[in-house]
Amino acid sequence: MKKGIIFMLIATFAFAWMNLMAKYLKDFHPMQVVFFRAMGTFVFIFPYMIVKKVPIIGKHVFLLSTRGLLSFVSLAFFFKVVQDIPLGSAVALRYTAPIFSVVLAFFFLKENVKFWQWMSLIIAITGAFVMKGVDFRIDTNSFILIMLSSLFVGAVFVIVRYLGSKEHYLTIINYFMMFSIIGSLFFIHTWRMPIGEEWLWICLIGTLGLAGQVFLTKSFQLAEASTVAPIKYMELVYALIFGFLLFNESYGFWPIVGMLLVVLGMVLNIWIKRKG
Repeated sequence: MKKGIIFMLIATFAFAWMNLMAKYLKDFHPMQVVFFRAMGTFVFIFPYMIVKKVPIIGKHVFLLSTRGLLSFVSLAFFFKVVQDIPLGSAVALRYTAPIFSVVLAFFFLKENVKFWQWMSLIIAITGAFVMKGVDFRIDTNSFILIMLSSLFVGAVFVIVRYLGSKEHYLTIINYFMMFSIIGSLFFIHTWRMPIGEEWLWICLIGTLGLAGQVFLTKSFQLAEASTVAPIKYMELVYALIFGFLLFNESYGFWPIVGMLLVVLGMVLNIWIKRKG
């Protein structure tokens, strides 16, 4: 369990740096950033799948394709918002994804949702609207995009949960990579050639994303989800620190309250599910 916690801390640190790279590359079109994020994973994962004979196509093509498409659009929306609003705000608002996951699982997987889980979700969504209402740096367009991004992530959680052991986890990841690479190429006319140290940043965004995925997966394999999942919120702490030190981003009392409500709601939901 201890190793699982350590791996989750490493995963959140890697994802936090990936988000930082996405914001740093704000002069690039979001789809170009998505391309390098996916390609950085693809060049490592796909050859491994070939060598280990992991299924490329899988058995549930429709669900796998839906998962890949939703992940691609969600990531594109997230990177766009990261470029436009404070880093901490974007990360905090995307934490509402489990809200949509619980609601969608209730309707489509017929999972039981307890009364206090509904209350925890209301707390979290209230926090999101508090952030939007008091922080004028969060424009309406960005708020809509980040909430859609969260909705799509929630749907992805449900699809992956349904697939479970039916598909190899690398097959599932492969669909995300392929849809992201192919989809982003439709916007290639908006791209520009990286120069100088930008090559380092675009390489890092892919390798950091890969590292985050690997350590996140290992963490859930070594420890109970209810134990390590709350540690994922360290990503918000990193985002706040990076935003303050590198982009001079600061927050007033009420935006912080909104963020805390989002995190409180999500952690409470995890705690309730752990109690069974």
